[in-house]
Amino acid sequence: MYFPTGTARKLASHPIIPHHESPSIISICSSPHKTLFAALTKDSISVWRVRPSVILAHLERTPQSLLEHGANKCVSWSPDGKRIVIQTHDSYLLLIVVEYLASPAYSTPRLSATAQRQFLPGPGEGPHLQSLRLEFEGVIRVESEILSISARSHHIFFSTLSPPAVQRIPWPSYNDNEETEETVKSKKWLGHDTWLLNDHDFPWMKAHDVTVNTISYFRTTATELWTTSDGRAYFVHLSEDQHSALSELDLVSQSNTSQRSLDKGNVTSPSSETLSNRQEIRWDGTCVHDVTSRINEKYIRDHGPSSEDAICGAINIKFSLIAIGTRGGEVRIINFPSQAGALPRSETLIHPYPHIRTGSVQSMEWSSDGYVLAIGWENGWGIWSVGGRCISWALGVEDEIDPTKFQDSFMHGISGLFWIPGNCELVMLANSAPREDNQLFVMPFAKSAVTGQHTPDNTRYAFLQMDDRVLVYRGADQPDMSVINPESDVWQHIKIPLAYIANNWPIRYASISTDGRLIAVAGRRGLAHYSAASGRWKVFNDVVQEQAFYVRGGLIWFHHVLIAAVDASRSYQVRLYSRDLDLANQTVLHREVLKSPVVLLSLVDNSLLVYTADNTLSHYLIIPTNDTVRLHLCGSISFDGIVAVPGAVRGMSWMIPSVQKQLGDPVDDLVVATILLLVGGKLVLLRPRKSGNQEVKYDMQILADRIEFCWIHLRGIGTLENSLWGYDGRGIRLWLDALTIEGTAVNPQSDMYESVQESVNIPLNFYPLSVLMDKGIIIGVEHETAARVSLPFVMFRIVTSTHLFLHHVLRFHLGRAQVKEAVSFASHYQNLVFFSHALEILLHTVIETELDPSQTPSGHEDLLPVTIEFLDHFDAALEVVVGCARKTEMARWRRLFDVVGNPKALFETCLASNLLSTAGSYLLVLHNLEQLDEGSDDAIRLLRKAADNQDWALCHDLLRFLRSIDTSGHALKRALSQVETLSVPLDSAFSIGS
Repeated sequence: MYFPTGTARKLASHPIIPHHESPSIISICSSPHKTLFAALTKDSISVWRVRPSVILAHLERTPQSLLEHGANKCVSWSPDGKRIVIQTHDSYLLLIVVEYLASPAYSTPRLSATAQRQFLPGPGEGPHLQSLRLEFEGVIRVESEILSISARSHHIFFSTLSPPAVQRIPWPSYNDNEETEETVKSKKWLGHDTWLLNDHDFPWMKAHDVTVNTISYFRTTATELWTTSDGRAYFVHLSEDQHSALSELDLVSQSNTSQRSLDKGNVTSPSSETLSNRQEIRWDGTCVHDVTSRINEKYIRDHGPSSEDAICGAINIKFSLIAIGTRGGEVRIINFPSQAGALPRSETLIHPYPHIRTGSVQSMEWSSDGYVLAIGWENGWGIWSVGGRCISWALGVEDEIDPTKFQDSFMHGISGLFWIPGNCELVMLANSAPREDNQLFVMPFAKSAVTGQHTPDNTRYAFLQMDDRVLVYRGADQPDMSVINPESDVWQHIKIPLAYIANNWPIRYASISTDGRLIAVAGRRGLAHYSAASGRWKVFNDVVQEQAFYVRGGLIWFHHVLIAAVDASRSYQVRLYSRDLDLANQTVLHREVLKSPVVLLSLVDNSLLVYTADNTLSHYLIIPTNDTVRLHLCGSISFDGIVAVPGAVRGMSWMIPSVQKQLGDPVDDLVVATILLLVGGKLVLLRPRKSGNQEVKYDMQILADRIEFCWIHLRGIGTLENSLWGYDGRGIRLWLDALTIEGTAVNPQSDMYESVQESVNIPLNFYPLSVLMDKGIIIGVEHETAARVSLPFVMFRIVTSTHLFLHHVLRFHLGRAQVKEAVSFASHYQNLVFFSHALEILLHTVIETELDPSQTPSGHEDLLPVTIEFLDHFDAALEVVVGCARKTEMARWRRLFDVVGNPKALFETCLASNLLSTAGSYLLVLHNLEQLDEGSDDAIRLLRKAADNQDWALCHDLLRFLRSIDTSGHALKRALSQVETLSVPLDSAFSIGS
């Protein structure tokens, strides 16, 4: 899904100030929109722009300020990005205003017309750099020790040590001349509030003699994660009435002052007005991580911290998940709490080498699309997919390096990290570095285009995108052996035009046609498309037209027509562009205006499915005419009551009965279609049924949870027709005939369709990206890390991996004694060069699992005889059996040949069928089973026949075999004397006395 590639880019940690020593960076924090980030040292703060990576503003504290208020500790941005709050070690809050100026921050150097080098802007470097100014706004003193801070729209939240409490104070008032009616309304409810951690305010907490160590607020969900001193973690939400009245005293306390004091008296004795107002405020929470060994604070003092203690967390709103990092280095993935109050399901992420000490979790962040989690440990870092697959990780450097030259200090631990817009780069703060300029790094990633938009019907071409290019897997168009050869260079790198990416970075959507020839991308504004036939991109010639809309909902190809869901000045449209025409408003083939923004597009044959934010699925027919292509609306249906959050729908497709396709009216397609949805991580199948009043209701079945992506195969290749493929982070889960509509039975007892059962589970040791149905291969990638003594950095590389899936499907059929179905399925692949190898894997798997009954398919425990019966339908059966035997322990040979037959008889069959090489393999079996005759007559007969056929390579092997079984040389001399034709060709190639 996300794979590190290339080398990490190192950033200069501080602005160059003459005669100034640059201290270490202690914390980094991204702005709400991730376009800026703050780097904090003990005495200064710098604000960076992520693209290009430059410092826009720097503010340094005076020695007097450090003496009075203490050194900097951590930093937090307000949700509007206009303010920053810094916590100091002496429990002060420093307020800083971020002022955005109209003038550019840097002047672009002018180059003469005769200059030999012209510097073109890179991705995201086209617009001018807006300058910033940082100004101190004030200082707030808190008598009690501050444990954690969290900046909100109108307040600063913080937790304290003594007394244990959570408090909030308002930001200083806005300028009266700039107040709007909305601002005045919001100010009416601003005030200082304190909540003691007691049973009255927090009845849902499992212990109250604790403190809140960290507060992590997530603006998109208005929820927060708390970790407490007893090692627990809570999923928390604040409910309040924003229109509750405050007293005159509270309003006065909001006046803008340079320094405000919050003493313990305010905490322990809140005013009556505050108490009355608190009745309108309620904290709701659920314990999502409980450490059972923790009893109370006394236990902690006596026994010390536990490795299971929660110390940080991150929320994934796309998949409704919570990640909890522990002191011992474990990361636990937990589902959102349910309203029923059931304990959420928890799963622990396991890295490849559990015996290596990671240290505590320092920082975590989900990518904005929710597909991966970046983790920074005390001793390393890692990337996990949402399903629990470890995609990449590092705990130090395994290869030999030169410590005096090595600069990639992030390989030894990360204390802070965040994803930049587009999620193709990860900013990391090294935990420790020998030099202060080796702290900030930017790691590039290649990610699957599925993270932007999901096209479950396009399984052939693996499609990755980077910051400035797309990568297309071309192995599907190569010969069979090139596909399975790991050294084959089958990735095509296609660079996105700088003229487009410089101003419209980052790329939000990338789409490839089903034949792999056409590509389209869409960034911040506009779109561009590419043709493999011409090798050229097309972009808008009119920049004004390009900047007038942005793609929202996806891109999809229908032959040479690009279908794009766009938002143009709050007008939601589906536009059709032709690859053969220039990109311009005048050349749009068709515009379909919608009432709501598009969430997802999907294409099945000539039917376009449009799912919009108002929870409506619309069906359009794509109708070509003499001079254009247009859309015709056939019908729409609401999913209210079925899909709770429309924005969580990530993939969609449907299946139409054959009778409806041939004879039915397309207007009725929605009524009879079986619909497949990927909602968050849940794979959902909706089967329609008409009720008595002709209304359509759906029987819903949730096939699986935590599914990262899915594929569908609706036609051809026997058993795989109407199959459904899903990846859950561990392997491929396959439902055969899941999408079949005809013949589906209704259970009379439950009055619902019979449940679809999972057929095959294919474990994988790499990350899958595509499946070649016609070749029986799953294509995926994994990353490699390499370091050299001569280089000061680490290199990351993407390596292509493959896995045959034929034997998994065949074993499913054979486990149910469906020999006929297995033969029919295998016959589609018998012309592949690696078909025999697939059958050999099947037989070897069956033999190995016979010793472990738990792995034998249910309903048919004696699988070996059925497998042999299946193999007898193919000419390669004899070769498969002996090939499997030579790769299997000899202890299992007798069981194998008890079912297959006497190996002596199989040897005779090979001789009679002129399968000489296979017969030679059977000689080894006969020798090991002590069935070879003493005079070696069988070997001599085979040697004579090989000589007659001039198969000299086999002759050499047979002579070596005779030499090995009889060291005296008598057998070898006897064979040579009986096969005289060998004397001449062997004189120059084989030495009898050797």
